[in-house]
Amino acid sequence: MEEPAAIDKSRAEEEFGDLLFSLINYARHLGINPENALERTNKKFIKRFMHIEKRAAENGLQLKEMTLEQMDVYWNEAKNLPG
Repeated sequence: MEEPAAIDKSRAEEEFGDLLFSLINYARHLGINPENALERTNKKFIKRFMHIEKRAAENGLQLKEMTLEQMDVYWNEAKNLPG
């Protein structure tokens, strides 16, 4: 894998845009509204992140001082919450 600094960012942006465009077209082909799908994912992310913040506060922790591994414990808890 290339180092991030070695990547031609303009070319990478173009390729990433092509990928997003293809995914949107595929979603439409399947009868999925891509905007609704993204909105649902955003809401799910916000709910899970709020859980991380809540659990950290309950344990006297600051997010900026936590490792990703510590945050993952709470993230995985959030994934198992109802609704």
